[in-house]
Amino acid sequence: MKKSNLLIFLLLPLFCLAQSTLKLKGKVSNETAGLEWADVSVFNSEGKIIDGTTTKQDGSFEINLKKGTYKITISLLGYSEYEKEISIEKDTDLGIIILKETTTNLGEVVIQTKKKTVEQKIDRVVYNVENNISVTGGDALTAINTAPGVVVQNNVINILGKGASRVMIDGRMIELSGEELNSYLKSISANDIKSIEVIANPPAKYEANGTGGIINIILKKGIRDSWKNATTISYDQNKYGIYTLRNSFFYNKNKFRFAFSGNGRIGNTNNTEDLDIYYPTGLWELRDVSKQKENSISGRFSLDYDVSDKTTIGFQYLNESYNPDMNSNTVISIFNNSNSIDSVLINKGFNNKYSGSQTYNTHLISKLDSIGRKVSVDVDYFTYDSKFDKNFTAKSYLPDGTYQNTNQAARNNSNQNIDNFSLKADFEYPMKAVNLSYGGKVSFVKSNSDVFYYNTISGSEVLDPNQSNVFEYKENNQAVYLNGNKKINDKISVQLGFRLENTQTNGYSATLDQEVKNDYLKLFPSLYLDYQLNDNHGFNFTYGKRINRPGFGLLNPFRSYINSNSYSEGNPFLRPSFSNNFDFTYSFKKNLRTNIFFNKNTNGYGVVFTSNPEINTQIVTRENYFDESSFGIGESYSAEVTNWFETQTSVYLLGSKTSFISNINAVPSNSAQVYFTTENSFSLSETTKLQLEYFYSSPFKKGLYEIGYMAGLNIAIRQSFLKNNLQLTFLVNDIFNTSYLKDYKSIVNGVVQVYSQNESNRFVRLSATYNFGNKKIKVQERDFGNKEEKKRTGK
Repeated sequence: MKKSNLLIFLLLPLFCLAQSTLKLKGKVSNETAGLEWADVSVFNSEGKIIDGTTTKQDGSFEINLKKGTYKITISLLGYSEYEKEISIEKDTDLGIIILKETTTNLGEVVIQTKKKTVEQKIDRVVYNVENNISVTGGDALTAINTAPGVVVQNNVINILGKGASRVMIDGRMIELSGEELNSYLKSISANDIKSIEVIANPPAKYEANGTGGIINIILKKGIRDSWKNATTISYDQNKYGIYTLRNSFFYNKNKFRFAFSGNGRIGNTNNTEDLDIYYPTGLWELRDVSKQKENSISGRFSLDYDVSDKTTIGFQYLNESYNPDMNSNTVISIFNNSNSIDSVLINKGFNNKYSGSQTYNTHLISKLDSIGRKVSVDVDYFTYDSKFDKNFTAKSYLPDGTYQNTNQAARNNSNQNIDNFSLKADFEYPMKAVNLSYGGKVSFVKSNSDVFYYNTISGSEVLDPNQSNVFEYKENNQAVYLNGNKKINDKISVQLGFRLENTQTNGYSATLDQEVKNDYLKLFPSLYLDYQLNDNHGFNFTYGKRINRPGFGLLNPFRSYINSNSYSEGNPFLRPSFSNNFDFTYSFKKNLRTNIFFNKNTNGYGVVFTSNPEINTQIVTRENYFDESSFGIGESYSAEVTNWFETQTSVYLLGSKTSFISNINAVPSNSAQVYFTTENSFSLSETTKLQLEYFYSSPFKKGLYEIGYMAGLNIAIRQSFLKNNLQLTFLVNDIFNTSYLKDYKSIVNGVVQVYSQNESNRFVRLSATYNFGNKKIKVQERDFGNKEEKKRTGK
């Protein structure tokens, strides 16, 4: 599509005439008098807020709307929420609306209603993190792992049955994956998260990259006309200790909104790895124990200003740095075919690691008229730097401890820099027949990385050019989308979207003088059908086509040494994979959900653990090697059973069928998997809350790999003081130390490899959080202090 045509397409609604408006008014009251400061929100048929105001001193309000059908909600702290669907054909007066009180006074204590922990939307599941006390003092990665249907395993975030998922923060994609993404998420406090959206089949508005769907983290914005500060101090104890200090400040008055948060973490974790490799000459039994630093510092700043009643501008900045330096001690026992130890190889090494990122965003949101048409523009810049410098020495000993020789000594140094710039424009254009939204995005990504290998066995560094490389990767993407939704009647809603993406990639190895280019144009449709038979029964169907592009680090062809007998290397010839995803959900009373899904993944790529029996070396590579069908059924129950007991429980039965499409010397194997998780909260008293969490994953086989069982039991208790301003939380995580990756098995080239890893999953945490602020800053205007922001975030 030519640029001129794209520009006309994006700016079309700016030339449309606004339609006439009608008045909607009413008065909000309790049993005796009008209620001031009640929030009145108007939602369109898609469920997005399009307008709103607050009631005046006498409880009255007035909003201008176009003809159509809307949902009106009225809320005020301490009162039950009012909700009603209305059809506006003329000026409408709702009369006096009575709100009922929901608070119960018990001496000094007030118990208030709260949002449901899990909410089902037409295209996503919303998980309200603030209801989970076990994540207090934790980070965003911990919070994601508690979301329904989401599992974090081996540095990969998965929606069950879908595969690796991408992560957004406030609707903005994070261009990281694997270990880099996890370290970034650890810099964000769980206390700053309002909710997590699990989007298995993302709408056309979002990027099509990521076969496993999208996890969208919604950060807290602050309460209207208030300021608030929250400080959390926590201490984690595993084998070593970790101290964490987090502080968040929110200010919201009139047209001005400001937020700042800072996080600091210092301490160490104990990591253990076990790897058994059954070479033809005998077993190699690897045991590694390492002490890893967990030092990090991060900060977030955001500012929004209402230039007028229709236009808001804003700026956001996130910064994080992480230093996971690590001392490692690897002992490899080398057996012969008689199962006797021939020799022992001891690797001692130090990893000097650093990663840091900075995220900048400026945005503008403007209402085009009073009927819900609006435009939003985002300009984003993201930069990420990582450094890895490993020195290691491998010495060989006889079984009795007699020194034989120095097998290998080396320094492996690598650096990576990622720069991403993007410009995005989105338009919402509600009409009588259908609500349209459309827009476009351009994105430019550049990744520079280098690997240098120095042989140090002589005592000085000698560069080995055959194991060194400079690699440059560029990826440009242009996309346009069109999405339409319509509420056909009170029971049926339909949403259909199309996203067209044009992508150019270029990978260049300066050392090899090798260049790999790709250029492809793809269409990605999405479909959502929602049928609410009545208050008890609801049905939801979604379909989406997705693409999964290889991460930048996977494309670098040169090797990075794990230890003297194990190295990892990328593949510049990796191609993207594609998936077609189908989901069907039945909900009963909005508490019990049955989900059935089927996903077809083609040209899939992943890690392959191979080996070279001639030199007894493990090689970790990446290849496009499989096609796979994944399917399953899940049952989830989320409810406030009594006023003192709330539960969120799920059980999934998962399966898959895999076929290999490359000449990999292995046989695919598949079996069923059972995954069970339950999170239960108990109010022991007005100020004491107990939470029990448990998960179990059965052993299963999938394609190239077999994975052993995992399970974990967590207990957390929170005690509140000073009218809930001070909270002390005590957490025991993974009580029985069974939640780590174990028995991760593959057989390639006839060589069996079995791997296990425990990254200090069992620990105890004590945290204290103190909240203070002012919930009623005097304001001059009666309209939403953060109305534009609410609309931008879809609340």
